[in-house]
Amino acid sequence: MYGDTTTIRALAARLRERGDEIRGEATMLATRAEQVPWQGLAADAMREQARVRAAALRRTAALHDDAADALDRHAREVDRLKDLIAAIERKVHHLLAEAADGVGGLVGGAIHGAVHGLRDLVPGGPAGFVPPPPGSRAWLSVDLPGLGRS
Repeated sequence: MYGDTTTIRALAARLRERGDEIRGEATMLATRAEQVPWQGLAADAMREQARVRAAALRRTAALHDDAADALDRHAREVDRLKDLIAAIERKVHHLLAEAADGVGGLVGGAIHGAVHGLRDLVPGGPAGFVPPPPGSRAWLSVDLPGLGRS
């Protein structure tokens, strides 16, 4: 199934781990450069270059963190949409079952009214309505009032 949030979150975790590794490399580079017992203009230039490279590595690590945060936000949104799809599926199946069975004391004209109401909610109405496959994004285009979509 598309939208495997476990995989998305695992990728986010790997990005964070890699960011931590890169930060560690930056710290090690800066520390080693400062510990070199070399003096003079060339030594100063080397240390400055090491500081510049360490700063670049830290920026790269921060970009890994940003990417991981974006993946986590995406995973939350995918989960939200999957929950919404499931709620729409349940609501449509419940309404179709009520209309077909006459559940809830619906008789005669009331059943006709319920079925007519379903036709307003579901494209093609119950007779022509072919439900999308379970979990399909197509459920998001089925309009049901009061479902709490955002």
